Amino acid sequence: MGGNHGDEYEGQVALSNLSRSLEAKDIKGQLIILPAANTPAAQAGLRTSPIDEGNLNRSFLGIANGPPTQMIAHYIESVLLAHADYLFDIHSGGSSLLYQPTLLAPQATNQTLRTKQMALIKSLGFPKALIYPEQLDGTYSSSAAGRQGVIALTAEIAGAGSVDAPALSFLETVLSRYLYHIDITPQLTAPAPKAATALLHSPSEEYCIYARDDGVFEPLADIGHEISKDQLVGRIHKPTQPWQPPLDITSPVQAQVICKRVPARVQCGDCLYELAVAYK
Repeated sequence: MGGNHGDEYEGQVALSNLSRSLEAKDIKGQLIILPAANTPAAQAGLRTSPIDEGNLNRSFLGIANGPPTQMIAHYIESVLLAHADYLFDIHSGGSSLLYQPTLLAPQATNQTLRTKQMALIKSLGFPKALIYPEQLDGTYSSSAAGRQGVIALTAEIAGAGSVDAPALSFLETVLSRYLYHIDITPQLTAPAPKAATALLHSPSEEYCIYARDDGVFEPLADIGHEISKDQLVGRIHKPTQPWQPPLDITSPVQAQVICKRVPARVQCGDCLYELAVAYK
């Protein structure tokens, strides 16, 4: 699934390419491809639907006869996922964030599913995977998958409101590995990963750093950097009030930067960085 958020493009492109490249003879079982899951949002290039302002990834279970986004969520969960064993939901940082390709894995509470999930993670070759508790009462696609007994993974692939060519190439290799590993395309092999995936997690809300004022954001840390507690990681400037010193942004924890904000202009509450530490 791509286009869960309409301004996240690598998944939309990769899944469009995949749908044209596969032949029926290549597929074992059933493969469902949604390049633009929230179609109104994808057509508008917006995170949410311009029809009802619905955020698809905050709308599961959905409502069968509700607003359009709720209807899409209900159909995906109650019809499509009811026929599925796996879900791969492809995101990016959208218009505001940039990620090094990162896998997000809701740790299945069922031990059998968890074992399969971890084997799948290792087969894909992501540089890092962020592990977090499964949220069966949540409104995310992974929550919907968990309620249906489906093994779910979510990917964050680049972002910044564009299509990054190296990230897209990596994603297409990942899709080949994914389909081969779950035995959907047993005749179409893909190159094995060259390095192990680093397992990470974000233990608390402190691992997201948000803007505390409006202004122009000057980042002082980058994706992949290891930062220390209280380290200066950015400043927010007010060019219309140049006599005011910038607002210093410091890290509340020692961690690794997994994504950062792209647009310089920020408002109070905008996400600036997401952080993580080694998963144990």
